[in-house]
Amino acid sequence: MNAEVIASSTFQSRATVVFTCLLAALAGLMFGLDIGVISGATQFIQAEFKVSDHIVEWIVSAMMLGAAVGALAAGWLSAALGRKRSLVLGAMLFVLGSLLSGYAWSPASLIAARVVLGLAIGVATFAAPLYLAEVAPERIRGAMISTYQLMITVGILVAFLSDTVLSYSGAWRWMLGIIAVPGVLFLLGVLVLPDSPRWLFMRGRRDEAMRILHRLRNDAAVVAREAADIEEQLKTPQRGWHLFLENANFRRSVGLGVLLQLMQQFTGMNVVMYYAPRIFQEMGYDTSAQMWFTALVGITNMLATFIAIALIDRWGRKPILYTGFAVMATGLGVVGVMMHGGIAGHAAQIFTVSMLLVFIVGFAMSAGPLVWTLCSEIQPLKGRDFGIGCSTFTNWIANMVVGATFLSLLNGIGNSSTFLIYAGLNLLFIVVTFWLVPETKGATLEQIERNLMHGKRLRDIGG
Repeated sequence: MNAEVIASSTFQSRATVVFTCLLAALAGLMFGLDIGVISGATQFIQAEFKVSDHIVEWIVSAMMLGAAVGALAAGWLSAALGRKRSLVLGAMLFVLGSLLSGYAWSPASLIAARVVLGLAIGVATFAAPLYLAEVAPERIRGAMISTYQLMITVGILVAFLSDTVLSYSGAWRWMLGIIAVPGVLFLLGVLVLPDSPRWLFMRGRRDEAMRILHRLRNDAAVVAREAADIEEQLKTPQRGWHLFLENANFRRSVGLGVLLQLMQQFTGMNVVMYYAPRIFQEMGYDTSAQMWFTALVGITNMLATFIAIALIDRWGRKPILYTGFAVMATGLGVVGVMMHGGIAGHAAQIFTVSMLLVFIVGFAMSAGPLVWTLCSEIQPLKGRDFGIGCSTFTNWIANMVVGATFLSLLNGIGNSSTFLIYAGLNLLFIVVTFWLVPETKGATLEQIERNLMHGKRLRDIGG
């Protein structure tokens, strides 16, 4: 009988952990939906409001502006309100922004609604991985955080498929508003999540933290050990700003994190995510084909993410980045050359689309997930929150710049030159990776920090 009770209790504990982590990972789904949904709607928004490409750029990039602000506030919110309440706030803003987008009465109101959506994403994308890292048991922590990354690609795919179905009626308001439905479900689910035990320890609520740990772990020895580890780690306060001012080595790691995020954004990936139908229009496809090929982009992005999950701890970070940047440069380079010569005939169109999909594979298997991994690995413990905050803010600002300039580049220098510029940047990133990016495979965070603080070259700190 006792064995049955123990087995039942263990099963309930594991089920609670999995449910908790998967629900928090759905924040990634919200993120992906928000990225993908605007892609199919822009041409219909432009037709209804009769606005220029420049206004369309701002409608698209307004979300990234909001996300940058949200990311700046997220650190304070997650500390003051807690990880769970930050996720609740993010979910509420997501639902509000989605509904406002669907009911937008002018370009200005749509831009404002997209800023609200961005605020939601900025908060959620900070709080969700942090919550997952603090709630998931060590043995499945990596898998749960990888699930969060995968859910982003699933969200993008779902948004692309939804846009494709609704494109036949041109119902852009439904495209933007319907994502409020999963947002409401996410909000209801998050409300039943437990608080992060680490946050409760930080707030001096030890008894409550221990109760939640017992519910999540169901093993007194594991709970005692984890509680002791948390309390020991909390003795090392975050002092990132002071460390940044005082320590040149820390400034180097922060600078590298910022550079990595710039590299990720200027691969051109989000150009495809936000403007895929317009790109397929430039290839000569009609509206229906544009939308279905956009859905194919989402499928390719999701499936190729599994390549990174499979290879990251086998090949190492740098070999995967070399491969990814080379593949991306080749894919976009061929697209640019094909557009320069003129895409005549069905075979040429299919070949050009195939090379764009090759580019998607290159990103999803390399810079997409690996940049986030590296940005968390290279920062020393005392400045980790500050360093990751700087790189995350950079990601959103660079994302906004890319989204706000693509159509202007197309109109200014032409489609061929635009894609060739992005291809050239990917070639440059191979060189940058060689000179500055460390190989962190197999290195502990403590080893990386020790090498950094001893002044080793950035590319050698993983050794």
